[in-house]
Amino acid sequence: MRLSRTTLAVAAVALAPTLLLAAPAFATETAGTSPTGAVTASVSDEPTTPASEMSDDDVRVAILRIIADPATGRAVHAAAQAAMDGTAADQRYFLQTGRWTAQFEDDRVAVARILHLARQNHSRAVVREAVAALDAGTPEAVRAFLRTGYRLAQAEDDRVAIFRVLADPATGAALRAAAEAALDDGSPEALRYFLEHGRYKAGA
Repeated sequence: MRLSRTTLAVAAVALAPTLLLAAPAFATETAGTSPTGAVTASVSDEPTTPASEMSDDDVRVAILRIIADPATGRAVHAAAQAAMDGTAADQRYFLQTGRWTAQFEDDRVAVARILHLARQNHSRAVVREAVAALDAGTPEAVRAFLRTGYRLAQAEDDRVAIFRVLADPATGAALRAAAEAALDDGSPEALRYFLEHGRYKAGA
């Protein structure tokens, strides 16, 4: 029996925990908010059942889940909508191949946005790693930057910024102690927290 799109949408919510798609290794992680607050491209939940083994209705439910996911990027969303308007073969192709081609496009857009902001902020390490990821031109390189490279490069830039705070002769004792504590912790999160919040609390 062929299900209506409304019925499929309801099923997509009910079956969300079980309907998962097989995906390439480079797209196995959802990217969230970056250390600087910029939102990166993200990948929806990964399924365990290959699209080739799913029924036509299950394929459509899986695509509707992707469309409904607020983390879905523009290119993936557009490709998913086009697949839903197409044939069963189009829908199966989207899950097997088209989704990841579109995800690569969304990822490149995310890296380009990060690069633009990094240049404005003179974040040399982020610029270096973002350019390297885009120059590599592969889904794996771009996804690796969004997954871990950006966070680590931002931490490198943040350490430089904190050392500048310490080098400033106008830096007070409380601010200096907070800066040194962030450096002693060494985690990207501690460095970012100091620059975004801690430095102002210590300097108050």
